[in-house]
Amino acid sequence: MAGFQEKVTFIWDLADLLRNSGYKRNEYQKVILPFTVLKRFDSVLEFSKKDVVENQKKFKEKIDNLDPLLKNVSKDKHGKLLGFYNFSKYDFKGLLDDPEHLEQNILYYMDCFSKNVQDIFDKNGFNIKVNIEKLAKHDVLFRLIKKFCDSKVDLHPDFVSNQEMGYIFEELVRKFSEQSNEESGDHFTPREVVDLMTHLVFENEDEEMKKKKIIKTVYDPACGTGGMLTGAKNYILSINKDVDVILYGQELIEEIYAICKADMLMKGENSDNIRGPCSTLSKDQFFENKFDFIISNPPYGTKWENDKDEVEKEAKKGDQGRFGAGLPRINDGQLLFLEHMISKMKKDEKSRIAAITNGSPLFTGDAGSGESDIRKWIIENDMLETIIALPNQLFYNTGINTYVWILSNDKSSNRVGKIQLINATSDSFFKKMRKSLGGKRHEISPEQVKKIVDLYKDFKESEYSKIFSNEEFGYTKVMVDRPLQLNYQVSDERLENLYSISTFSKLSESKKENPEAKLEEEELGKKKQEEIISALKKIDNKLYKNWNKFEEKIQEALKKFEFKQTFIEAIIVALSEHDETADYVLDAKNNFIADANLRDSEKIQLKQDTEEYFKKEVLPYYKDAWMDRNKDKVGYEINFTKYFYKYVPPRDLDKIEADINILTKEIQELLKEEI
Repeated sequence: MAGFQEKVTFIWDLADLLRNSGYKRNEYQKVILPFTVLKRFDSVLEFSKKDVVENQKKFKEKIDNLDPLLKNVSKDKHGKLLGFYNFSKYDFKGLLDDPEHLEQNILYYMDCFSKNVQDIFDKNGFNIKVNIEKLAKHDVLFRLIKKFCDSKVDLHPDFVSNQEMGYIFEELVRKFSEQSNEESGDHFTPREVVDLMTHLVFENEDEEMKKKKIIKTVYDPACGTGGMLTGAKNYILSINKDVDVILYGQELIEEIYAICKADMLMKGENSDNIRGPCSTLSKDQFFENKFDFIISNPPYGTKWENDKDEVEKEAKKGDQGRFGAGLPRINDGQLLFLEHMISKMKKDEKSRIAAITNGSPLFTGDAGSGESDIRKWIIENDMLETIIALPNQLFYNTGINTYVWILSNDKSSNRVGKIQLINATSDSFFKKMRKSLGGKRHEISPEQVKKIVDLYKDFKESEYSKIFSNEEFGYTKVMVDRPLQLNYQVSDERLENLYSISTFSKLSESKKENPEAKLEEEELGKKKQEEIISALKKIDNKLYKNWNKFEEKIQEALKKFEFKQTFIEAIIVALSEHDETADYVLDAKNNFIADANLRDSEKIQLKQDTEEYFKKEVLPYYKDAWMDRNKDKVGYEINFTKYFYKYVPPRDLDKIEADINILTKEIQELLKEEI
C-alpha cells in the first residue's frame, strides 16, 4: 500500500478548509468523511460513466424503470458489474466548470445516483445535502471539491484498491474519533487483532471450507466500518476462493454506518446486508437470521439505558428471546452483546463466535447477579472454548486489558466440558511500535499471531496455556449464619438508641397542616416519649444476658402503654449489644435466631463437597455456625490473573535497608546544599 499515509494525510488536512466556516472541530468528520466517500464513488464510476449517461438519455422516455438497465451498463474496466451508477453529466471536475451554480449542480448530481448510493448519503447516513448547503453558504464547497480534483493523491481504483480504500476509511475514522475524544475502540479494531480473531474463529474449519459450492455467512452486530467482516471474508477466500461468503452487519453511529455501507457496495458486497443506524440491542435488524460465523468488537463500558425498555421486554421472553440468561448492570452492555451473538448461532448446524471484551464480563457480578447468570448459562451449556488475554496498549483509545472469547455450539471432542485460557500479555506476544498512535503503543506481529493461534490449536498445558474443566469456574455461594447473642441494659447511652426506632421517633412527628394542631400533636408525642423513657428508667441498670428475663422487665415497665409485641422487641434490641458470653436468643420453637450483623458467606467451588468444606473451613472457628442452604446461589467467574499468577518473593530486608540508607544520605546532602 504505497503512499497509504500520504493519502490519509491529504484527506485529513482538508479539515483545514472548515476553519471559521461554522463547523466545530468535532464536526469536521461530518464533511470530510462523506466527501471522501463521494470522491471514491466518482472515481470508481469513471470508466463507464459515458455509457451510463448515454443509455439514460436514450431510454428515459421509453422505459419506466431504468435501474436494471443502468446497473447492467455500469462496469469497471474488467467488465465487472459495479451494482451502482450515476447518470448525471457531471463528475467532480465537471462540477467546477460552473462555480456560480455549484450548489444546485452538485445536488442534482447527488440525485442522479442509484438509490443504493443515495441511501448512504441521505438523512439516515451522511446527510450530505445539509452540509452542501452550509459549505456553499461559507464559500467552502468549491474549494473542497477543487482540492480533491487538484491533488496528486488520486482515489481512482487504478491507484487505490478496494482493500486499501477500506483501510483509509478506518484510519480517518480513528483520527477523527481521537481528535473528538470519542471512544474510537467502539467501532475500530487494530488490523492485527482482526487477523488474530479471524484465524481463531476459522481454526479447524479448513476441511469444511474446502468443500465445493458452499455458502458461509458472517455477521458483526457492531460492525463499525466493516473491517472485521472484510477480514473474515478474505481469510475464508484464502482457504477456498470459490466459497460464497455473505456478509451481514449492523452499526449505530450514522457516519460509520454510511462508510461501511459505501465500502461494502464498492467491494461488490450486498450493501442491503449492512443495516442501521440503530442499536443492535434494542432494534435487531436481523431478528430472523442465524449465521455460521459471528465476529465482533462490541462497545465496552457503555451504558445501555437507552435500550432498557426493549431489552427488558426481550428478556421476559426467556429462552425464546435474546436475553433470557440474564441482564447485566445498566452501565455495561458487553454481556448483552455476547448473549445477542449466541442467539444468532444456528440451531442444528455449527456456528462459531469471536468477540472482544475488557475484563469486566469475566468476573464482575456476584452469584445471582445478571453477569454471573450469563456466564453460568454460557459455561453450563458448554459454549465457551477459549479466552485469550491480549497485551495492553494494543487499542487506540485505551490501555486496559482486553480479551478474545471464542465460543462454539459444537466443540471438538477433546474440548468438550473444558475451557482453555491463554495468557498472551507478556512481551513474547507483542512488539513496541516505533511511533505510538493515540493510546496504541504495542502491536502483534504476524509471527506472534501465529504463536497465539498455535497455543490454541495445540490445546496443551504450558506456561501460557491452561486447561480447566467447566466447573472449575463455578461456585456455590453459601450463606453462613451465627446465633444471636445479646446483653441488655437500661442506661442513658442505650436509651438514646430508642430514637433510631422508626415507631418511637414518629411519636413526636405530625402530618397535620394546621400549624397549631401540628405543634400540639408534636408536643403530645414528645411527652409520650419522655413517659416511655421514664418508665424504662425504673428498671435497674443491671446487665442482663437472657432475652426472656429482660423482656419480662420491659413488659412490666411498659404494660400501661399496651404496645404491640413488635415495638417491645424493637426496644429490647435498641437496649442491647452483641455479647458472645450471653445466652442465645431463641424463637418460639426454641431454634436459634440468626444475628444479621454476623451473617457471612462462603464461595465454595462446585468441584468441592459443600458439607466437607464447611466442616473443615468454618466450624473449627465458629462451632455454633450453620449454613442456610435455602439461600444457596450458584455463580461463575473467570479470575484470569489467579490462574497465571507467579509468586515473586519480597526483596531481602538487608538490601531494602541498604537502599534506604543510601537515599537518606542523598537527602541529607541535598539539604546541606540548600542551607
